[in-house]
Amino acid sequence: MDKIVRVNMSDLTTSIEVVPPEWAGLGGRALTSTIVAGEVVPTCHPLGENNKLVFAPGLLSGTAAANTGRFSAGAKSPLTGTIKESNAGGLAAQMFARLGIKALIIEGLPKEDKWYSLHVNQDGVSIAEETELIGKGNFAVVETLEQRLGKKVGILTIGPAGEMRMLSANISVKDSDSRLRSHGRGGLGAVMGSKRIKFISIDDHDAPGVKLVDPDKFKAAARTLAKAILDHPGTGQGLPTFGTAEMVNIINAAGSLPTRNFTYGQFEGHEDLSGETMREIIIARGGKPKHGCQPGCIIQCSQVYTDEDGTYVTSGFEYETIETMGANACVGNLDLVARADYIMDDIGVDSIETSVTFGVAMEAGVLPFGDGREVLRILKDEIGTGTPLGRILGSGAGNVGKIYGVTRVPVVKNQAIPAYDPRAIKGIGITYATSPMGADHTAGYTIGHNLMGCGGRIIDPLKKDEQVWLSRHLQTGQISIDSVGLCHFVGFPMEDNPEFVPALIDLLNARFGFDLTPAWIGDIGVAILKTERAFNIGAGFTNKHDRLPEFFREPMLPHNAVWDFTDEEIDEFWNF
Repeated sequence: MDKIVRVNMSDLTTSIEVVPPEWAGLGGRALTSTIVAGEVVPTCHPLGENNKLVFAPGLLSGTAAANTGRFSAGAKSPLTGTIKESNAGGLAAQMFARLGIKALIIEGLPKEDKWYSLHVNQDGVSIAEETELIGKGNFAVVETLEQRLGKKVGILTIGPAGEMRMLSANISVKDSDSRLRSHGRGGLGAVMGSKRIKFISIDDHDAPGVKLVDPDKFKAAARTLAKAILDHPGTGQGLPTFGTAEMVNIINAAGSLPTRNFTYGQFEGHEDLSGETMREIIIARGGKPKHGCQPGCIIQCSQVYTDEDGTYVTSGFEYETIETMGANACVGNLDLVARADYIMDDIGVDSIETSVTFGVAMEAGVLPFGDGREVLRILKDEIGTGTPLGRILGSGAGNVGKIYGVTRVPVVKNQAIPAYDPRAIKGIGITYATSPMGADHTAGYTIGHNLMGCGGRIIDPLKKDEQVWLSRHLQTGQISIDSVGLCHFVGFPMEDNPEFVPALIDLLNARFGFDLTPAWIGDIGVAILKTERAFNIGAGFTNKHDRLPEFFREPMLPHNAVWDFTDEEIDEFWNF
């Protein structure tokens, strides 16, 4: 039977609870947000004893269905002050599901000045004091724990940034190749650090596994779902070939590629950062041009990037990091951006927040635009060691802008805006403005509809028409994807293949014995979006926080595009 595992760091106790009936149909983001909204006081200090850190696999995690290994982490964000869910690949979701753990809830703060680790297995969770790995980077944590516990161990870990409770700190998740995936946005690594937990190890040996109510129906639906993913040109061809970096040239052509701290919409050196160039480099050096972030991934949009000697540099080298550390910071060298990605993984900071922060710091004169080698030095020697400058830069783009008096600061609810300028792709701007999580492209990814004809037509990215509807439609749909444990990119076949949604519903019904209909997808999305917003209102947020920075009303080349939504038009998002 599924269970809730609760850890109280105040008295160093653990307990196992029966899943409440109202949580039975929830997983992933739906469950983490429900628990945070129900158990965390919205006005609490995010790094104080009243915040809780929640981990939950998706409803289909641990099954043979393709791409269902995504893991949700939730808490009140120390970066934004809002409710937060962050989603990652790796091994943890499937291991939790096989162990029958529906959620792990960590609460309280230790009374002693000690660091701890948690170990999760079929008996529950145990707590141990940790001394050896304090101050170590994430790669060293993985290597040491595999020596201690064996190669098959699952790992959730924070780097030095999380130990220092930097607001850009992430939680890293070990993947199948003993590399790292990240719960990146919102500073959840600082929450884990506040609870003095360096790592969580997972052993699913002799786990009971996932039981299916109707195995035959599940198998048939899983085949249909997998075929829909592989048949779609995005998930079956584009992403496996070029990774998410395929977007560099596409977004540059659209005039929405943030450049020089969101001053321009195109970057002269975009070809050097593109997915096409990256693929050529990886193949020439003997790396892996396609690779999965989780077992059971059939999209394979990740990759393994090596240096000229064939030595590992980074994997999961994503468009958003390449763009914000590349074009937006004017670092037009893919090798330098890759090395920056490695360091950010090791010290444990969100690569989007940190890369956008460098753009703001460059505008402030802390370092010159384009100085990639100084970026590497600052990451390692300043942020990684917690010098005064490092702590400032580790606090995120919004705070750096305030400290240095910069007015061009691309954040919403204090979270950095990712790699799409909303002036030239207006749909994503509505998502940035209205998402309860702060600026987040994955919350409602309008790019496919605005540029590629996803859903059967293109909704003009330069016009306001239908953008509010589009963002709302995609935000509610994304919540269902995150709650099931599916990869974000299945949103493309979900929109374009009429067999996808019925197959997904059949999977859920066959897994649990539910009696869901396709209406569940919209219903769960609306319910959780309202739950998250209610938490934020309780924390003091209003509709005035659903706004983009005023500099986006400046015209941007090549279209002279501006962000021209009125407050009333943005607020219409919530009229449902």
